[in-house]
Amino acid sequence: MLTPEEREQLLHLVDRGKPPARTLTRARILLMADRNTGERHTYKDIGRVLHCHADRISRVCRRYVLEGLEAALYERPRTGAPPKITGDIEAKLVMLACSHPPDDRKRWTLRLLAEQMVFLGHVDSISNVTVYQRLKKTRSNPGK
Repeated sequence: MLTPEEREQLLHLVDRGKPPARTLTRARILLMADRNTGERHTYKDIGRVLHCHADRISRVCRRYVLEGLEAALYERPRTGAPPKITGDIEAKLVMLACSHPPDDRKRWTLRLLAEQMVFLGHVDSISNVTVYQRLKKTRSNPGK
């Protein structure tokens, strides 16, 4: 399964101990799953030794076979959703939160701020939880 160069690279990686724990575990999985050493370990055996599930071992070995050593060792970059509130929109949110609430209200609520941000056209949609998270990160305190 592994070439001698790949095996040497994995042994060096594990001996060094500097990479993240997930990378080291993947390297150990590949080393134990290597059939060229003469030892035959099942996925259950490897899982018992490395304290991980057989499905994880299967995924690492499959990625090695299909995509190569680098793909098996390291995680793919995660895209994630772009933030809805950027610096410009955050400034508008803080200005709105610091302004006087509508006439029929004593204070701004998170839900009211979210609705007003949509009404003013600053964002297409936003939840009150997102408003809370962004306001929590700022140092503004409209109550004082």
